This record gives sequence, structure tokens and C-alpha cells, in this order.
Amino acid sequence: MCSLRGTDAQRASPVNGRPALGRVLRDIRNRRGWTLKETSARVGISVSSLSKIENNRLTLTYDKLFELSRRLNIQISELFMQVEPTDQAVTGRRSIGRQQDAERVSAPGYDRYYLCAELKRKRMTPMLTRIRAKSPAEIGGLERHSGEEYVHVIEGSIAVHTEFYDAITVRAGEGIYIDSTMGHAFVAAEGCDEAVVLGMCSSSVTGM
Repeated sequence: MCSLRGTDAQRASPVNGRPALGRVLRDIRNRRGWTLKETSARVGISVSSLSKIENNRLTLTYDKLFELSRRLNIQISELFMQVEPTDQAVTGRRSIGRQQDAERVSAPGYDRYYLCAELKRKRMTPMLTRIRAKSPAEIGGLERHSGEEYVHVIEGSIAVHTEFYDAITVRAGEGIYIDSTMGHAFVAAEGCDEAVVLGMCSSSVTGM
């Protein structure tokens, strides 16, 4: 569920005006030592558009965010993480996961809220997702990415489709843990109009 695809008409916008995407993209580019021109060639976005994104004057559709994360070889959730130098120790930190403070990504089949978005150097990414899609086809089919994930159903029930197993129904109060490199998709189960799930994905980038 970490990277369900949406459509070009849906946009990912910072909450409360926080310019997270531009800042994180600039941090990633600087840490890798890329110029705007080099980054443009690697991710397939024009230099002028990249500059606008980094300066928070241009948003991206979910499909564009997905493609950007794929070309950067990171999870899409990591585009909403704040980063610090990796030699900086972090101890005793905490963050309250409030939906109103989350980074929201919406698509026809779901609404996803990336919680604790201000917390730096995450080793896992918490997400609250409202799922309406009824089939994997509605969200672009099975997804694969690095790491592992756990999904716990809070309301309703979901059908979990995976590459190597038959589809299984997971109901409220139940959860499922999977290898994220295996193709997977989470959709609303038969008879459920909308399911609410809490998911946790491990990060694929050290120091994020």
C-alpha cells in the first residue's frame, strides 16, 4: 500500500502550506551532488519545472510523484520526509501523528495521510489510508518496492492481493505483515464501501 497509483488529475499538496516536497527534493539532489541539469536528465523533468518544484511554485500529480520516486530509487513516502546530515545523532525524539497535520495524497481509489511528516530521519513511515478502490486494476495493479510493511485495519475490511498468495480478507482489528518486494495491492473488500487502515513501511534509504 505504500505506492498505490492515482491519476494525472489528482494532486499531492503540502498541508498547512508546508513546502515539504520542494525542500526534500533539494536535499536529495544536494546529497547526491547533482546539479539541476543532471537531475533533470535523470528524472525526466525539465530544469525549469524542477526549479519551480524546489521553490514550491509547482505541484506534481500522483503519477508524476510515483515516477519521480522510481527514478530516484526511493519510496514515494520518502518525498515527504525531512532529512538531516547522517552524522547528526538523534535521541529521545517523538512526534504526535495527527491527521490534520499529515501530508495528504489523494487519488480516485483512496486518500492517504503521511503521519509525523515533520519527524526527521525516519526508519519507518506511518500512514493512515482511506481505501475505496474495489480492485487492483483501479490503482494500477500490484505494486512492488523495497522494505517490509505492516497494515492494520481500523474500520471496514480489505482484500489483500499478493503476487504469491490467493487474495485474503483482513477485517477490522486484524493486520497483515508482508515483504514489500512481493507484488501487492490493498483494496476495499466486497460489501465495504470504504476501509480505514494504518500502515507502517520501512525506509529503503539509510539516514532518512
